[in-house]
Order: sequence, then structure tokens, then C-alpha cells
Amino acid sequence: MHTDTSVPLPSFDDLRDRVHVVSLPLATRFRGIEVREAAIIEGPAGWTEFSPFFEYDDPEAATWLAAALDYGWMPQPAPLRDTVGVNATVPAVPASAVADVLARFDGCRTAKVKVAEPGQTLADDVARVRAVREAMGAEGRVRIDANGAWNLDEAEHAVRAMEEYDLEYVEQPCADIDEMAQLRSRIARLGIPIAADESIRKAADPLAVARAGAADLIVVKVQPLGGVRRALEIVAASGLPAVVSSALDTSVGLAMGVALAAALPDLDYDCGLGTAALFTADVAASPLAPRGGTLTVGRVDADPSLLRAHAAGAERRDWWLARIRRCLAHLEHTRP
Repeated sequence: MHTDTSVPLPSFDDLRDRVHVVSLPLATRFRGIEVREAAIIEGPAGWTEFSPFFEYDDPEAATWLAAALDYGWMPQPAPLRDTVGVNATVPAVPASAVADVLARFDGCRTAKVKVAEPGQTLADDVARVRAVREAMGAEGRVRIDANGAWNLDEAEHAVRAMEEYDLEYVEQPCADIDEMAQLRSRIARLGIPIAADESIRKAADPLAVARAGAADLIVVKVQPLGGVRRALEIVAASGLPAVVSSALDTSVGLAMGVALAAALPDLDYDCGLGTAALFTADVAASPLAPRGGTLTVGRVDADPSLLRAHAAGAERRDWWLARIRRCLAHLEHTRP
């Protein structure tokens, strides 16, 4: 994926001295993990984050490093707003646990509900979404996210099963763009929009989904797209409304997403940047968690005492440093 060539590439020795690898526990199992590891980096322009998930290969993870270097070494686009509205995020928990999860997201009027979890059934999804709707009330907004786990027929069946809960949109119901386009046609009469996430951030061509007419809006994330400026370019080129979301970042990484949301000309949807509420620990003394359903725009500083308290072991630090070295080499070799 293209990255901004104006961002300087520091030497690995310089980077190594700036890196703090942390291990943060989650309040609820999410995305199959209970502990989140991240490399927090003190750049010349401020703190930044590199935290691609373990299963991502080096070329994909290198785009995340490009984003970290952009945010930590370069000034960012000027914000157009001071605060950003955010949604609550409900993992694939039992319906009985929904109220406790939502209570962690102060004042959020929108909830994104994870569905299609491996090992669970559509009945589990329906029960969870029903519990969220009951907790949010008629005025709340409920969106679902399948992470591309359904095929076309499964997606249509699931959307119709949850239609009665007044869905704001369904995010990445299918992995395949053609199936997304077909589903959009099939459910058009329901008035439920389709959002693309993985079809944007994991695609060689992030604009293919817009050209195919496969989505009504796009979900953009700073790290996977290579930085705030690159994400702004993709949103503009797509011609579609955008929701800014996180990748289970620490508060430092969430501030990168907030910077993107603040710089978008239009921001019609609450953003998925409230996920600090899913952690029981963070790297910032005042975590970037929702207050009254919003986050304040601005950089977040890591707290040295928290970096020490939650430092990963020496073996894990070495693993992350080796990954950073490989990703940095990839960026050096693939730049124009």
C-alpha cells in the first residue's frame, strides 16, 4: 500500500531507544485475546503507537509502522472540531453481560455489536443485539460488525433476523466485495446501509469497494492505512461517508484516530474510538475514554510510570523490536 514518502525514516538504532513495549489486560475477551501488546514510541513530535496484530505479516505491518512514524515525527493536519462523538463497543459477550459492557462507555448514544463470532450461533447474535437495543432505548443507535464472517446468504438471513432492532448499518458482512455488492442490492428495501472495513484496510486497492458499489460508507483506521494524511486521501477519493475506528489501540493510538476524525470535512457518524473503555489498564494517566459520549481532540502523552508498570517481558520486547527492524527495512526497500 502507498505510504507518505515525506515522512522521514529514522534509523533502527534511533527507534530502538524510543520504544516501550507494553502488555495491557482487557476487561472482556475481544478479538480472541485477553491481553493487548503494543509498542509505544516517543517521537520528536509526540508519542505514537505501533500495534499490528500478531498474525499480520511484515508487508502489512509495515504500513502500521509508516503510520506510527508519520504521527510521531510529523505535524498533523489541522483539526476542524474540538471533540469527536464515539460509540460503545460490545464484544461477543452473552446477552446477560451487555449492560455491564455498556456501563463502561459514559454517555455513548451509539453501540457497535460484534456478531458472527466463531463458535457462536445466529441466535446468540440476535439475543446480544436485542439486549443492546433494550439497554440503549429507542433513541440509541445500534450497528453490527461481522468482520466478513458471513457468506452472501448467511448475511442476508442474519440482517433480516436483526432488522427489527433498527440497525444503523451492518459492517463488513461478507469478506468478498462482489458478495457485499449483491447483499447491498438484496437488502436495499430494508434501508440498512452497508459499511466496509476489511475491504478498505486490508485491500491492495482500498477504493475497489467504492467502485464496485459494495458499500454505503467506509470505516477507516489510521494505523492500517498508513497515517492520518493517507486515510484522508482515501476518504476523499472514495466519495463515501466515513467512520473512523480503532484497532484496539492504547490511548496513544486512539489519539491518532481522533486526529483523523477531527480533520475530516464531514463526520456524520459516531466513531469507533471509545475502546479504551475495554481495557483495565492503559499507558496514559488519564485514558482517552468516552466522557459524555465524546473524546477530546489532541495528542496523548504516555506516563513513564505506567510504561514501566505494564512493560512486557524481555522476550516480548525483543520480538517487537525484531518486527520493527523488519518493517523498517520493508519501508526502506519499497519507497519510490
